Amino acid sequence: MPTSPEVAKKVIAANRRLFGWCRENGIPVIHQITGYRDEAEIRANAFWRTRAEDSGNPRKNVMRHNILGGPGCTVIPELRDARDWVVDTKKRYDCFLGTDLDFLLRSHGINTLLITGVNTNSCVLATTTAANVRDYAVIVVEDCVETMDGPELHQAGLACIRTAFGFVMDTDAVMGLGVLAVPKGAAA
Repeated sequence: MPTSPEVAKKVIAANRRLFGWCRENGIPVIHQITGYRDEAEIRANAFWRTRAEDSGNPRKNVMRHNILGGPGCTVIPELRDARDWVVDTKKRYDCFLGTDLDFLLRSHGINTLLITGVNTNSCVLATTTAANVRDYAVIVVEDCVETMDGPELHQAGLACIRTAFGFVMDTDAVMGLGVLAVPKGAAA
């Protein structure tokens, strides 16, 4: 359930720039991959079943997306680096639920997250909320997130985040914080 090719190109370029800066400054980059063994794992979510049954819904392909072995189950090659970490057990919008992400972050002393990805109004919002309630400091990097659900829901997701769950900044602002201002142990 990707964004349009034009939007994807823009978001990939922004993430590539941010990740390069992070790596240059010793900030770990962690990729989270969603993958399902089969449709039954997806179908377990009652709401998602309703999206699949609605032919007019942009998420109608929910029962076919990210089946293991498919194209959505890998890190985008131009964003991957040998130094990066990968958490590949994500099954739902929240990157913490059922994964070892929290253990990875805490075992490495990471307390500040730079969150990027898609979709702003689902995975990004759910992960930001989950990180906030786990007491992580959260910055959603605005030019590194987007949604397939249109600009209104992208902005609504960012509004929810900046109102109650974390900061929203673009890559230039994050890089403007300077390495000394980014807490040791921050992760992108």
